[in-house]
Amino acid sequence: MNSQNFPALDAGVIGPTRDALHAYAQVLGSWLEACRPRRKHWWHISLRPTVRGLTTGLVRAGGIDFELELDLHRGALRGQVAGGGELLVPLQGQPAAELAAAVREFLLAAGIPADIVPASPEAGDATSNYSADVAATIGRAWAAVAVTLAGLRASIPEETSPIQVWPHHFDLAMVWLPGEKIPGEDPADEGHSDKQMNFGFTLGDPVIPEPYFYVTAYPLPPAFQRLELPAGTTWQTEGFSGAVLRYSHLANEAQPESYLLGLWQGLVAAGRDHLLDRPAAT
Repeated sequence: MNSQNFPALDAGVIGPTRDALHAYAQVLGSWLEACRPRRKHWWHISLRPTVRGLTTGLVRAGGIDFELELDLHRGALRGQVAGGGELLVPLQGQPAAELAAAVREFLLAAGIPADIVPASPEAGDATSNYSADVAATIGRAWAAVAVTLAGLRASIPEETSPIQVWPHHFDLAMVWLPGEKIPGEDPADEGHSDKQMNFGFTLGDPVIPEPYFYVTAYPLPPAFQRLELPAGTTWQTEGFSGAVLRYSHLANEAQPESYLLGLWQGLVAAGRDHLLDRPAAT
């Protein structure tokens, strides 16, 4: 790749490590769902990318402040409790249930009420071919995407979501909420009534089994499928409808961050033209 900020991700290699990290992220997300008050669009259950990996951020439950982090540079799950107490569990491809048990024991010992503890994931099997080096590379890729998303976010005057990793879907994403509601939908049901565009990155899924970027709009304007997209970006119609850029293509760009930011900003402009009933603020 022409930029060290976007490290190479080999779709044929990352699968076992990606799948293990996905399971571990769900362990962290279960604590957020159990401890945090609900936010719209379920933002309370999402993780935040860091220079080291993924974190819950500061969480308070039962008067106890704590943070859980998948530190992919050091290859460990780290837990901290305000006022002292640390957890360090090496990440080795072990079943997620083992990790969940370690977190549960740590936080119960710190004074978390037992009725807050989320259900443990199903036992599952250890993940073979887990690689700490691949995990660290994934962490660097997340950081590069998150920084570029931050640049996009700074250019949008309307509301945007946190830059977040969803534990269950396991994609890194940010949503633009220009402020309009969809006629006929219950305005209290923000998931179905808010007009929105989603800018995301996934490490591969059953639809496209390799890392890729996507942009979707809700509701989908008919004009979007006729948009002229930059070379390398295509329109996806199988599985979902949206603009798709494969991470492997970004590897061949001389300035990948500029390409990615330009793609996203162009689609925001298209959203202003076709998604909204009124011109949005600029």
